Amino acid sequence: MMDNFTPNQFVDELRQAGVPEEFHEWLSAGGVGALVVKMGIRFSELGAERSVATMPVEGNTQVAGILHGGAHAVLAETLGSFAASVHAGPGRHAVGIELSATHHRSIAAGTVTGTCTAIHLGGTLATHEIVITDEQGRRLSTARITNMIRDNRH
Repeated sequence: MMDNFTPNQFVDELRQAGVPEEFHEWLSAGGVGALVVKMGIRFSELGAERSVATMPVEGNTQVAGILHGGAHAVLAETLGSFAASVHAGPGRHAVGIELSATHHRSIAAGTVTGTCTAIHLGGTLATHEIVITDEQGRRLSTARITNMIRDNRH
C-alpha cells in the first residue's frame, strides 16, 4: 500500500509522463500533478531553456468537439512552470504570476505538441513562450507565462 509518505511513490507516474530520469529524485515527492496525468501530457524534453511535451486532443475537447482553449492553457502552463522550476534549482520554486494565450486555429483529433522556449531567466522572474502545434507543424496557439522564483520556506 502506498501512502503520502512513501518515498518515490510517483516513479511510475514520472515514467509514464516521459519525465527524464535525471528529474525523478526532484519530483519523486509530488509527481507531475493530477491534472498533468488527467490531460495525458507527456514530456519529451525538460530544461530551463527549452521543454517539449505532447497532449492528446481526445478527452480534452469542449462541447464543439475541438481542443478546449483551457487545455491549451494547461499544456502551456505545465511546460512553462516546469521549465521555470528547473531554472529555479534546488531550494527554490516557481510560482506562476501571469499566463496569456492566443488561439490561432482549432483541432478536433490527434496530438498536439507544446514547445516552450525561455525568453528571460532571471533571479526572481522567468518568462517563457509556448507554441502549440498540430502533427503537421501548424501553429494552433501561442502562450506566454511568467513565473516568480521564490526561496523554499524552511
